[in-house]
Amino acid sequence: MYRHMRTSLDIPEPLLRRARAAAKRRRTTLRAVLLEGLRHALDGESHGPAGYTLADESFGEGGVHEGVSITEWERLRELAYDGRGG
Repeated sequence: MYRHMRTSLDIPEPLLRRARAAAKRRRTTLRAVLLEGLRHALDGESHGPAGYTLADESFGEGGVHEGVSITEWERLRELAYDGRGG
């Protein structure tokens, strides 16, 4: 059995308007829309974006560019942004 607790939230006006409009379109309550959104956010919390897997781009050993120490932050930044306008 679920227990319910009342709480107060400060929701930015534009977001609240969108939520109310969604509730009206779906012919449901604002509460139902907010609970659905909260459940959706929490269900996906540990899984990250659906269907996304970070490609393994590792190579060689050590993971640092040859001739560069892991502690040389300025040089690492230069290499990371080389040719990217950074």
